[in-house]
Amino acid sequence: MSTSPRRTVVCVDFGSTWTKAALVELGTGALLGTASHPTTIDTDVLEGYDACVAALTEQDGRAPTADVLACSSAGGGLRIAVVGNEELVTAEAGRRVALSSGGKVVLVLSGGLDAAKLTELRDSEPDVVLLVGGTDGGNAEVLESDAAFLASARWAGPVVVAGNVESQGTVSESLDAAGTPYVVADNVVPRIGVLAPGSARRAIREIFLSHVIGGKHLSSRVDFAAMVRGATPDVVLTGVELLARGLDPERPGAGDVVVVDVGGATTDVHSVVELDPEDSGLAREVVATTPVTRTVEGDLGMRWSAVTTVEAAGRDDLAEAASRRRAAPGWVPDSVGEQDTDLEIAAAAVRTALERHAGRSKVVVSPEGRVVERSGKDLREVDLLVGSGGVLRHGGPDAVRRVLTPATGEDLAGGWQLPRDPEVVVDRDYVLAAAGLLAEDHPQEAYVLVSRLTRRLA
Repeated sequence: MSTSPRRTVVCVDFGSTWTKAALVELGTGALLGTASHPTTIDTDVLEGYDACVAALTEQDGRAPTADVLACSSAGGGLRIAVVGNEELVTAEAGRRVALSSGGKVVLVLSGGLDAAKLTELRDSEPDVVLLVGGTDGGNAEVLESDAAFLASARWAGPVVVAGNVESQGTVSESLDAAGTPYVVADNVVPRIGVLAPGSARRAIREIFLSHVIGGKHLSSRVDFAAMVRGATPDVVLTGVELLARGLDPERPGAGDVVVVDVGGATTDVHSVVELDPEDSGLAREVVATTPVTRTVEGDLGMRWSAVTTVEAAGRDDLAEAASRRRAAPGWVPDSVGEQDTDLEIAAAAVRTALERHAGRSKVVVSPEGRVVERSGKDLREVDLLVGSGGVLRHGGPDAVRRVLTPATGEDLAGGWQLPRDPEVVVDRDYVLAAAGLLAEDHPQEAYVLVSRLTRRLA
C-alpha cells in the first residue's frame, strides 16, 4: 500500500543582503534542503525567493507545493522610535522592548514632545512609534500630553501605546480623533523595577504585519504579505527561546543560551538566561534585566560597519582592510588571506558585542562594605554559545576556534561576564529562524530543528 508524501514547509528569511530558505518536512522536522540568494531589493524581493525555491526543488521535488512561512528584515527592517517619560526609566524600558521585538531603534525621546523633538522624530523615519510612560497608577501627564501632541501634529504612522494603563482611554481618544493607527498594549513598566515586554512585543509584531510590510513596497505580488509572520530578529529570538527552554520535561531545552549574529552592518546578541534573584550584586537599575534579551550593536559588522568594528576593538592593523570592506559591502573574499582577515574582523565584532551585552563585575566600596557591582547581563554560566551570520557559516572549521572561542573563558583582568565554558557551535544551516517560524503551529518540528545545534538535546 502506497502512502502519500509528507507535507513540507519552506521557511524563508528575507534578509537585508541575503534571502535564505529551508525546506522542512512536517511530522518529522527533517531539514530537506537549504538555499540562499542575494535579496532582490531593487526589483522585487520575491525574485530572490523564487530562485531559492528553484534551488530547493533540485534537492526535493516537494518544494514548489510546500507551505510558506517567512520573516523579513529587508528594506531596512523594522525601524522603531521610542517616546517615553524619563530617559533612565520608561524610555530605557521602551528601548529594550523595541529591541526584543526585532526592531532597530532609530531614536529615543524623553521628557515630553515639542516642535524640535517632532522634527527629530520625522527625520528618523520610524516605521512604528512606541509610546511609553508612567507606572500603572503613576504619572499620566507626559504620556497623555505626548499622545495629544502626536494627534495635533497629525502623525500618520502607526503607534504602539504601552504606558500607564489608567491613561489608555485618554490616549485612545486623542489618537482616534486624529485618525492615527495604533495598538494598545500593557504597560512595559507596570511598577519600578519590573520590565514586562510581552504584550508590547506582540503589539509591535501586529503593527509590523498590518502596516510595515505592505508599506515598504518590497513586492508587487500579494503573496508576499501573506508569507511574512514577523521581523527576522523577533522570529530568531523565538527560536532561541525554544532552544533554551524546550517544550516540556520530555523535550527539554539546552539551558542558558547566547546567540551572536554577525552581519554586514550590525552584530546582534540574543540571550535567554534564567536570572538568579539572590545573585544580583548591587541592584542599581530601576529597569529590571529580563531573562530574554536582545541587543543590537550598530557599529559592529563585517562590511558597512567594518571600520568602527576594528576601531572599537583597538585593531589598528586591520584598519586598511576594514576601509576596503566598507567601500565595497558586496565584496566576497577572493583569497585565503582575505578570508583570514574576515575571521579576524568577525572575532573583534563578536568579542565587543558580547562584552557590551554582558557588562562586567567589579568590587566597589559601599556603605555595606566591599560588594560586587554588576552591569549588563551575567553570561558566565551560559551552557551554549551559538554563532550565526555568513562569515561564520562559510568560515570553515576554523570559525569556532578563531571567532567564537576567544570570546569565552574567565576574564579575571577585565571583569567581563562572558561565558566561561559553554558548548560552542555555529548555526550553519540557519535553523534558528526556521524554528522561530515553525514554533507556534509546528512546535515539535521546530524542536527537532533546534536540537541539531547541540549535543545536549541529541
